[in-house]
Amino acid sequence: MSAMRLLDRLAIATLPYVPKPLMRPLAGRYIAGETLGEALERLEALAERGHPGILDVLGEDVASEAAARGVAKTYIEAAHELARRRLDAYVSIKPTHLGLRLGEQLCFELYDEVARATAELGLALRVEMEDHTTTDGTLRVFERLRAEHPHVGIVLQSRLVRTPADIAALAPGPLWVRMVKGIYLEPAAIAHTENEPICEAYVACTRQLFERGASVSCATHDEFLAERLIQLVEQLDVPRERFEFQVLLGVREPLWELWREAGHTVRVYVPYGPEWKPYSVRRLQKNPQIFGHVMRDLLPWR
Repeated sequence: MSAMRLLDRLAIATLPYVPKPLMRPLAGRYIAGETLGEALERLEALAERGHPGILDVLGEDVASEAAARGVAKTYIEAAHELARRRLDAYVSIKPTHLGLRLGEQLCFELYDEVARATAELGLALRVEMEDHTTTDGTLRVFERLRAEHPHVGIVLQSRLVRTPADIAALAPGPLWVRMVKGIYLEPAAIAHTENEPICEAYVACTRQLFERGASVSCATHDEFLAERLIQLVEQLDVPRERFEFQVLLGVREPLWELWREAGHTVRVYVPYGPEWKPYSVRRLQKNPQIFGHVMRDLLPWR
């Protein structure tokens, strides 16, 4: 391990103990703020630069049905604001934020409620993917939603060995997927654990999705992987409307502009909410590469 990577890991280990006022400048690069108003302002600024968006309310693993219902209401209110401001953006929700661990039926009902509201507003809705303990339930909820709501998409992770079989098992018909490497560090028995096989699986899964006619949002900050994806799109002659890049707010912005100038849509994931510190700590601890990118952006002499 290089000295720089060792320093990154040591710094990450201290994050839970950093006071909020000290951590806020770091988190502020990729957290829009605590309020919907702040998130909408960030989305509007991104739109002026030519980037559509994704809106995410921070949080997961709610402890009660009342909390889950409150989350659904928050998302519906946010969707109305996106539509009112005519922003090219959609909402993206974690299943455990809508109560998946409390009950699959509850989770489906709340997603269905949000799906009906977003359909009326002309907005899309994404079902996110969390760690492997939720994968089966998430896919079942998604398939039920997809049967009634074609504007609902899913997230799939190349890290998980099961993903090609999951793609093959999805019902026929229109399919909209965000492909990610996967931030959760899963057991080696069920997941690829090194970057090279994760990337190989990413390309293979994306090919599988394109070949079955899916639209794919490729979420990455890896320029080498991105080049392979662009080559794949060209090789398969995938229409522009079936492919886009997705990126995290504040991470490796020069890459966004390169891809946008090359004619690709680059959509930015904009998270907000009072739960910004737990989210920040989890994301940076689970993905030291992102921590390194953010720190290099903040401290250009590194």
